[in-house]
Amino acid sequence: MSGHSKWSTIKRKKGVADAKRGAVFTRLAREISIAAREGGDPDTNFRLRLAVDKARAENMPKDNIERAIKKGTGEDKDSAVFEEITFEGYGPHGSALMVTCVTDNRNRTVPDMRHAFTKYGGNMAEQGAVAWQFDRKSYFAFPASQLSFDKAFELGIVVGADDVVEGDGTIEIYGPVEAFKTIADALHQVHVHPDEAGLRMIAKQEMELDVESTLKFMKMVEAIEELDDVQDVFHNVKVSDEALAALEAA
Repeated sequence: MSGHSKWSTIKRKKGVADAKRGAVFTRLAREISIAAREGGDPDTNFRLRLAVDKARAENMPKDNIERAIKKGTGEDKDSAVFEEITFEGYGPHGSALMVTCVTDNRNRTVPDMRHAFTKYGGNMAEQGAVAWQFDRKSYFAFPASQLSFDKAFELGIVVGADDVVEGDGTIEIYGPVEAFKTIADALHQVHVHPDEAGLRMIAKQEMELDVESTLKFMKMVEAIEELDDVQDVFHNVKVSDEALAALEAA
């Protein structure tokens, strides 16, 4: 299983999401609002359906979900207008990062992001300077208890997935961007509810750091993830089992 997915699992185990429930709801609401721009009906808008499913899995109140949808469709005329921004940058030891944000104030987000990078010895890069090191992929992760690996592998072949992997009780499916809806619909039909689903930036080649350097790097990732406008952080650092153990013990 990828380091990103393992780190997400560790955060859930450590209760980070529960400790920051308000921030989680804010992030989910923005994700719903952005998805709702393509239509406010989850039955016909698969991106919205996945965003709503994710919000429900976090026990987000129904009123919050409906309010977020109305913001996205424009029914709520008084709501702020959000935009999606992707930042590129370098971390310690030449590591590469891609950060996706949803913000209603670019003038707040840019300096916050620049500060987070420089504080940990990194720097922001111009558009395209880092992106070439990543491939954009459809990504789904769900507990193996919902669907066996063999059945998931068969499903992956049918829907044109690039890879299906299993580890630590989680199954991950990677596929082309254009296969996102097909994979999402196929999982929905077999009653699989992904813990994570979306378009991800997957590093073409990962770099390995020693445990101490990896821990310092992950502190930078955590600091960026904690910024209000950040939706997700992707990077090219391979998080070893030793580093994961140290992160989990921290």
